[in-house]
Amino acid sequence: MRVVSGIQPTGNLHLGNYLGAIKQWVAMQDEVAATGGQCLFFLADLHALTQPVVPAELAANTIEMAATLLACGIDPDRAILFNQARVPAHSELAWILNGSARMGWLNRMTQWKDKAGKDGASQSVGYFGYPVLQAADVLLYKATHVPVGEDQKQHLELARDIATKFNTDFNVDLFPLPDPLVSKAAPRIMSLRDGSAKMSKSDPSDMARINLIDSDDLIAQKLRKARTDAEPLPDTFAGLSERAEARNLVTIYAAMADLPLDAVMRQFAGQGFGAFKPALADLAIATLAPIRDRLSRLLNDRDTVGNALIKGAAKARALAEPTLAEAQKAVGLLA
Repeated sequence: MRVVSGIQPTGNLHLGNYLGAIKQWVAMQDEVAATGGQCLFFLADLHALTQPVVPAELAANTIEMAATLLACGIDPDRAILFNQARVPAHSELAWILNGSARMGWLNRMTQWKDKAGKDGASQSVGYFGYPVLQAADVLLYKATHVPVGEDQKQHLELARDIATKFNTDFNVDLFPLPDPLVSKAAPRIMSLRDGSAKMSKSDPSDMARINLIDSDDLIAQKLRKARTDAEPLPDTFAGLSERAEARNLVTIYAAMADLPLDAVMRQFAGQGFGAFKPALADLAIATLAPIRDRLSRLLNDRDTVGNALIKGAAKARALAEPTLAEAQKAVGLLA
C-alpha cells in the first residue's frame, strides 16, 4: 500500500484543517507503516503557481506548512514529507501526461467550470491544467490509494482516466489505478459564526475559526462566543438535524475526543451550552496547546524544518525517478 496526498502551502492553518485532514494523515502514517506500506505527504508549491503569488510569501508558507505538519505529528521517519519543487519529476511527468489528457476532460472539471462561467479567460493556463499535475503527483509514485474528500473525487477519477489512456496508448502496464481513501472519521468543520459555512482562514472574522497558533485564552473566548441556540442538547445527534451551530460544536468535540457523535450526546444530554462550551474549551486547549508549543519551537528553528524537507525530497526522488524513466521510455524519449 502506498498513499500519496498533498496540501497547498498556505499560512495560518486552523482547527478545520487539523481535524478535517492533518489528523487523518497522522493516523494514516501509523496504520500504513504497520502494514509495511508507505505514506508520502507533500507541500504542493507547484500548484500554488496557478494563482498570483508573492515569492517571499510562498517560500515562507512552505516552511510554515511543513512546520505545522511536523508539529501535528507527521513523522519523517514513518512518512516521506517533502515539497514538490524539490522533485522535478512531478513537472516532467505532468508534461508527458498532457499528451494523454484531453481538453474535454479538463473542461468538465467542476472547479474549472465554476471559473470559466465567470472569468475563465483571465485564468492561467496552469489553473486549467493543474488536474494533470495532480495526476502526475500520484501516478509518479504508483500510488495505490489517495485520501480524498467528496469534492476531490472527480480529480482522482481524472487521474485514473489519464493512467488508463497512457497505459493503453503505449501498450504498457506502467501506472496502477489509485483508489480513493475516504476517511469516515474526517469531519467537516464549520464556522463558529455560521453553521452553514466551512471554517476558513479567508473568513473576515477571526472569531469564526480557531487558529492553531491561538493562545489558550483566545481559544476559550472564541468557543464561549461561538453561535449556538438556547435549547438543551438531546440524547442523539440526529436530534440536532435542524440546529447547524449546535451540530458543529458537537462534531468538533467528538473529533477531538475520538468519540462517536452519539456518545457525546449521551454525555451531555439535557444540558445547555452554558455547560457544554466550557467542556469543549478545556478539550480544545488540551488538544491544541501541545501542537501550538511544538509549532512555535519549529518556527524558531526553520533550518531544521528545511532540512527535513530536503531529506524527504531525496527519498521521494529515489521513488519517482524510475517511474519517470519508464514513462520517458514508453513514449520514445529514452532509447
